Amino acid sequence: MENLVLKDKSVIPDDNLVFGIIGDKSALWQDLMKQMHLKYPDIQELWNYYNDGKNWLFRMMRKKKTIFWIGILPDTFRITFYFGDKAESLIESSDLPASMKADFKNGKRYGKIRAISIEVAGAEDIENARKVADIKIKA
Repeated sequence: MENLVLKDKSVIPDDNLVFGIIGDKSALWQDLMKQMHLKYPDIQELWNYYNDGKNWLFRMMRKKKTIFWIGILPDTFRITFYFGDKAESLIESSDLPASMKADFKNGKRYGKIRAISIEVAGAEDIENARKVADIKIKA
């Protein structure tokens, strides 16, 4: 994990702090949140400080299931999804870019799970994140 920036345990992140760090990517953040809330009105958002990584991470959940995590980087953010092996066929049959499918297939295993991470650069990344979220909710 490179350069996550929300390291001060005493400063609870809010939109003003996050948007000040991610700058012009704020519109992409807002678009992702809007799309997720429209499609899944029962989702919940949570910021939590994790001592193991000494960082604040944003977690989006539906019921008790984590959909994704977001880490804040200088000028952008990274969305990470974790999947077990059972989701591999859903990912392979999706219309995600081939590079994302390959990254998942060949990705480092953390026990029985692997990650798909998207460092947000533009609108296509938000669209791909939405697609991966749909897969996560189906899986």
